Amino acid sequence: MSHKTAKRKAAKREHRALIFAALGDETRLGLLATLSSGEPASITQLTAGSRLTRQAITKHLRVLEHAGIVRSLHVGRENLFAFDPRPMNELHEYLDRMSRRWDDALARLKKFVED
Repeated sequence: MSHKTAKRKAAKREHRALIFAALGDETRLGLLATLSSGEPASITQLTAGSRLTRQAITKHLRVLEHAGIVRSLHVGRENLFAFDPRPMNELHEYLDRMSRRWDDALARLKKFVED
């Protein structure tokens, strides 16, 4: 494997780790659920009905943004946040690949044990 390929694979693993880490929080999962079901939303809209402060919600949104799952949009003086499904789609493909690998490995193990 070339050095360039190894660096690219390492970067992909690091990005997946960022996504998994971002998804590892109940508040962030709630924010994603809200953003994935509709239009971009402001901090005010995302804070409504929550006991968290605007600052806390903003910190969570920055983690999601850093992972690439959420992007911020400036509309006039307002900052809106929108769900970006691409990283989640990539993660879904990755998990499907890993699942197939495990299924194959378990099938080989079963065959070995039964023979």
